[in-house]
Order: sequence, then C-alpha cells, then structure tokens
Amino acid sequence: MSERNTAIRSLHDLGLAAWFGGSLMGAIGLNGAAQDEGGTAALRDRISSAGWAKWTPVNAAAIGAHLFGGGGLLAVNAHRVATQQGVTASTAAKTAVTVAALAATAYARVLGKKVEMASSSDPADTEKAAKHPIDLDKARRQLACAQWAVPALTGCLVVLNALHGEQQRPSEQVPGMWERVRSATHLMA
Repeated sequence: MSERNTAIRSLHDLGLAAWFGGSLMGAIGLNGAAQDEGGTAALRDRISSAGWAKWTPVNAAAIGAHLFGGGGLLAVNAHRVATQQGVTASTAAKTAVTVAALAATAYARVLGKKVEMASSSDPADTEKAAKHPIDLDKARRQLACAQWAVPALTGCLVVLNALHGEQQRPSEQVPGMWERVRSATHLMA
C-alpha cells in the first residue's frame, strides 16, 4: 500500500504553496504597499500592476507544477479513487475548486492587464487602452475581488490536500475500501 511518489507530490504541493502564498502576499502586501505609497490612483495602479506582472511567470510555473503533480497523483492513486469510500467525493471537490481557482486567476490577470493598460504612462499603452475603453473604477473593484478569491480558493485546496493525506492512512484505506465493496454488494443483492 505504501508506494512513494515524492517527485510528483512535491511538484503538486510546492506549486500549490507558491500559488496560494504568492496570491495572498500580492493581495495583502503588494496591493497594500501600492495603496500606502502610490499617491494617485494611476500611480497605485502602475505600482501594483508592475508587481503582479513580475509575479505572473512564476505563478504560471507554480500552477503548472501543481497541475502536473496533481495529474500524476491522480494516476498513481486511481485505484484508491475508484475503491476507497470518500476519496471519489473529495477528489471531485478538489477538481471543482481547482477549476474555480484557475478561473479566478485567469480573470484576475485579464482585469489586471486592463487596469495596467488604462493606467500606463506609456503612449503606446494609452493608445491601445483608448481603443478598448473600460470603466476603470468597476475594473478595480472586480480585480480586488478576484485577487482575494484566488487565495481563498487555493486555501481550500490546501485543506482538501490535508483531507487527502488523512485518507491515505492505512487506518482509513482498508475500512474505506471494505465499505465500498460492502455497499456495492449490498446494492446487487
């Protein structure tokens, strides 16, 4: 029962840790510092946008590592997902929350790019922003919500990871598999 999957588990966990931690630090630290030190709304937007833009490639790598590791863990634990009671439900919940976190991350990036373009001092960006005008105040509000949704959702993933870890204990696996078999045979009878 105990097979080691250190590399894929590490990719999964380190990727999630960076995704969660980076988004939480950005929402609190980066946006807070821009708010405190920025002066005008446009300058606050530029400071915050510059920081988020620098984080984007690291965040993309973290998300990729998490997804790759998660796929690997799902492959090596497919038998548990199929046979151990409770694992299918927690895996489905984790998948749904992951999709929601990915959507929130993508939405935050799209909104962030719009705010970045609208507040840029670069004439080329100003010209591009003028071709696609946005309600900047509305975009800022939506961006703030999306940037807080990401650490909330990835925090839920951390909790679901803890649940999966508990479900891997031998004391959980045997009764869970036995209950699944018992339920299946009871339905056939």
